[in-house]
Amino acid sequence: MAGEAETNLGKFKNEGHTAFVLGYTGESGKALIKDFNQLQLFKRVVLIGRREITLDPSFGPEFEQKVVDFENLEAHRDVFKGLDIGFSCMGTTRGKAGAQGFVRVDHDYVLNAASIAKEEVQTKTVPSLYTRTKGQVEEALKVMHFDRLSIYRPAVLMCNRQESRPGEAVARFLLKPISYIFPTAITTPVEVLSRAMINNMVAPSTQSVELYENKAIHQLSGISGVCKSQNNRVSEAETSKAK
Repeated sequence: MAGEAETNLGKFKNEGHTAFVLGYTGESGKALIKDFNQLQLFKRVVLIGRREITLDPSFGPEFEQKVVDFENLEAHRDVFKGLDIGFSCMGTTRGKAGAQGFVRVDHDYVLNAASIAKEEVQTKTVPSLYTRTKGQVEEALKVMHFDRLSIYRPAVLMCNRQESRPGEAVARFLLKPISYIFPTAITTPVEVLSRAMINNMVAPSTQSVELYENKAIHQLSGISGVCKSQNNRVSEAETSKAK
């Protein structure tokens, strides 16, 4: 699996793709663009958000931050032009934004951006849209008929969040032992989600709509604890055969 992923990554990089990322200031988005930078996957990456952040000095000139008003995204349609792949890591919580704000961000903003991207991206393709909102949002994305739409349903996201959310911090602390013993049970490290999205993006697919639940996300990543344990079992089996 690792060899196939490396081959796909090399081929993808040589094709000279461009991308946009929504929600890049959140923990999942940060992990994703960090991987983009380390792997040097794109010749241009447009980071679309409500504010600029200070990027690590290691980020190259291919990363461009664009500040937009998501309440009037139509006025910023030009930021999507000339790009061919899109990622959405956009999301909030009811506790932070309230019930109406949650719907506006996780539903309205995501669908408005997807609608504009469908019309403006160069190849009419948005392969990877990650959203924590299910149901209506996912169904609405499906009927937009992207060339390839990948939806990810991670479990509890594990990260060292800079923003103070005491309830989440306690939950992650309590879940750590479970995530170590049962990696795919109820948690997903943001690094695992990021690498799963990338590995899936560079792999060929014949499906127009792909839906990945938590266990599949771990397996796609190639870096999850479950992948390592599977590799160990393979190595043990090969050693037994050799004996």
